[in-house]
Amino acid sequence: MAKKKDKENTQNSGKNSIRTPIVCVLGHVDHGKTSLLDKIRGSSVVKKEEGAITQHIGATIVPLEAIEEMSGTKGKKNFDVPGLLFIDTPGHHAFTTLRSRGGALADMAILVVDINEGFQPQTIEALHILKNFKTPFVVAATKIDRLHGWRKTPGSPFMQCYNAQNDRVKTEIETKTYELVGKLSEEGFNCERYDRIKDFQKNIAIVPVSGITGEGLPDLLMVMVGLAQRYMTESLKLTVEGPGVGTVLEVKEERGLGTTLDVILFDGTLNVGDEIIVGGNNGVIETKVRSLLKPRPMKEILIEDRFERVKSVSAASGIKVAAPNLDGVVAGSPLMVVKGNRDEIADRVLHEMQDINVKLSDEGIFIKADTIGALEALSKELEQHNIPIMRAEVGPVSRHDIIEIATVKNPLMSVLLAFNTTKLPDAMELLMEKQVENVMVFESGVIYHLIDDYLEWEDKTRREMEKQCFEKLVMPAKITLLPDCVFRQSNPAVVGVRVLGGKLQTGTNLVHLDGRKVGKIKQMKKGQDNIQEASEGDEVAISIEGPTVGRQINVGDGLYVNIPEHHVKILETEMFSHLNDSMKIILEEFTRMKRKEEPFWGK
Repeated sequence: MAKKKDKENTQNSGKNSIRTPIVCVLGHVDHGKTSLLDKIRGSSVVKKEEGAITQHIGATIVPLEAIEEMSGTKGKKNFDVPGLLFIDTPGHHAFTTLRSRGGALADMAILVVDINEGFQPQTIEALHILKNFKTPFVVAATKIDRLHGWRKTPGSPFMQCYNAQNDRVKTEIETKTYELVGKLSEEGFNCERYDRIKDFQKNIAIVPVSGITGEGLPDLLMVMVGLAQRYMTESLKLTVEGPGVGTVLEVKEERGLGTTLDVILFDGTLNVGDEIIVGGNNGVIETKVRSLLKPRPMKEILIEDRFERVKSVSAASGIKVAAPNLDGVVAGSPLMVVKGNRDEIADRVLHEMQDINVKLSDEGIFIKADTIGALEALSKELEQHNIPIMRAEVGPVSRHDIIEIATVKNPLMSVLLAFNTTKLPDAMELLMEKQVENVMVFESGVIYHLIDDYLEWEDKTRREMEKQCFEKLVMPAKITLLPDCVFRQSNPAVVGVRVLGGKLQTGTNLVHLDGRKVGKIKQMKKGQDNIQEASEGDEVAISIEGPTVGRQINVGDGLYVNIPEHHVKILETEMFSHLNDSMKIILEEFTRMKRKEEPFWGK
C-alpha cells in the first residue's frame, strides 16, 4: 500500500510542462479569507473522489479537474494549467514570506474585500504589498450572501445568482461594486466587474463571491485559471523537472520529528535522500532530506499520526521536510537541492539571504521581522511614510539589539519595530528592569498597526521635545525704556519698559540696537506680581544688572534681547515655524545687526 502511494506521488513529476501557479490570499482581518479557502477546499473535496485534492502543509492544491467540475466547464475549454496551489496561511505573513530572487514568489493573488465594509486599513496595506511586488491579482468581493434581501443559490456562478435577485438588491450590489472600483482607481488601478472586462491585462477583475454559500466561487476560480493560462504560461513553463528549489514558509517543532521545515517548492523536484542547502541565522546549513511528509486526507486530519510519507514531490507544491540540523533555519530563506557544484549553490543561497531589498540610512530606526520577505514588506511601507531605517534584520529581538539601540542619541530614532517576531528572555529582562534608557520597542503582527503606533508615539514625543527645547531657548524680543519710569539708576537699574515685539524673559541679556552690551534682566514685575515673561504690548518694570541709567542706558533707548548664536541657529532652522510674526521680524532685525560685522554669524 505504501509503495502504491509513493508511486502516485512521483507520477506528477513529468506529467505537465506547465507547473501549478502559486496563489496567495490577502485582505483585511475578518473579511472572509479563511472562509473562502475553506469553501474552495470543501467544495472541491465534495465534487472529487477522496484524496483528489492534495493537502500539503502550508498549501492546498486544487486540480484543474475539480475547478472545471465546479464551474461546469469540464470538456468545454482546453487548459494547460494543472490547477492552482493556494497558500493555506491567509494574510500578509504567507505572501511576504514567499520570496524569491528579490521579489514575491506568489504568481498571483486574491485580494479579499468584504463588499459590505469596503476597503479597510489592512486592505490598503495588502494592496501596497501587491503593487510593490508587481503581483497580478483579482479582487474577491466577499459576503454577498449578507446583502439585505439576498436570495441564495449555493455554489452557482455569480451571474446566475445576480439574475435571481430583485431590482433593489441588484442596485445595491452595483453600487457597492463601483465603490470598490472607485477606491481601486484612487490607488492607481483600472478595474471592473469580471464579466464586463475585455482585456484582463489592463483591468483588475472584481468577482463578487460568498465563502459561505460558494456563490461566485466557480467564476473566481475560472478567472484565476484563465489569467494563468493566457498571460503566465511562459513563466510557468519552468520547472517540474530538475533539482528542487523552494522557500521555507515556517520552521516548526513536530513530535517525533524534531525541527521540520514547511516548504513551498516552486521549481523542480525534491526527493528523500537529496542533499539540500538552506539559509540559516549564521550562514548556510547543509543537510540531507530524511523524510517528506504531507497530511492525510482531510477526514483523517485529527488522528494522532496525521502525516503520510512520500518519496518525491514536484513543483509547485507544499511539503514538510524532516532532516538533521535544521535548528537556526530562517523562515523565508531559499532551499536548494545540491546537484552539481556545491559551493556555487551555497553561494546562491547565501547571496539570496543577504540580498535583502531594504533601503538603509546613516540615521534611522531599527526593524526586525520573522522572515526576509516580511522585513522587505515592512521596509517598503516605512519608506512610503518617509521613516528612515538604520538597521534591518531577520530574527527575534536580542539583548544585543537593545544595547545597540540604547547607544542612539536621537530619542526619536532609539526605536525598534518588531514585526511578527518575539523578544528573547534576556532582551525582555533588560527592558523590564529598565537597565537601558530611552529604548522604545513596538511589536505587532500587522504592519499598519506597527507603523500607526510608532507614528503616534513619534508625533507625541516630537511635540514634547520641541516644547522643552522651545522653553529653553532665548526668544527674540525688542523693548524701549519708558519716560518717567526710572525707579532706580543702578545696582540694579530698575526701569519701566514697553515690549515692542517678541517675548521678553527673565535671565536674558540685553544689547543696544547697535550691538553694545547692556546687562542681564534679573526680575520682572507687572503691577505687584513677579512674572517670568512678557509679550508684545506689555508694559512692565524690569531690574537690569550692570548698567547705570544716564550712562549706559537712557530713557527712550531701544534694546534687543541678546540671543546666543547657537540659539539663533535653532530658531532659524528647526523652530522658525513656531515663532509668531513679531518674533520673526525681530529675529531678522537682530541677526541683520549681528551680521554686519560677521556675515556668517549664527549660520
